[in-house]
Amino acid sequence: MTKHKAVFLDRDGVLNVERGDYTYLPEDFVLEYKVPEAVALLKQNNFLLIVVTNQGGLAKKLFTRAQMLACHSKLQQNCNNLIDAIYYAPAHPSVSASLARKPDSLMLEKALAKFNINPEASWLVGDQLRDMHAAEKVQVKGILVGPHPPGTYIMQVTNLWEATQIILNQA
Repeated sequence: MTKHKAVFLDRDGVLNVERGDYTYLPEDFVLEYKVPEAVALLKQNNFLLIVVTNQGGLAKKLFTRAQMLACHSKLQQNCNNLIDAIYYAPAHPSVSASLARKPDSLMLEKALAKFNINPEASWLVGDQLRDMHAAEKVQVKGILVGPHPPGTYIMQVTNLWEATQIILNQA
């Protein structure tokens, strides 16, 4: 059976604008620069697209699963339904422990198994070092995006669009 290649995508700060607070209302869910274009380009190059997102606000009861799913629906609509799967970790350390929550890697491990993904041919794009740590645990290459000081991580760029260029140049 052929193994697939994938790009794992963190949500807040990669796909949508990081507001510094929980994003759970569709009207506050604003896509980052050129996200639909980046998603389409990755898809055209045969990457599976899998969102892996910590959603600790669920455990803290700051928003409902329905509110979160409404944001995910808006994400899919804005990206022409090209995202193959969305995994989320509802736990928060102040409330409950979870191996799914990044920097742990259970969300990635589940996707790797379910979709028969080759980690060596795959990437994770995230905006926090905990995303990079989760990627490292399953031997997936990581790209850190966002406003970080130079040298914060091995590979770092401004946004998903720039990360997509690196991924496609190395694929």
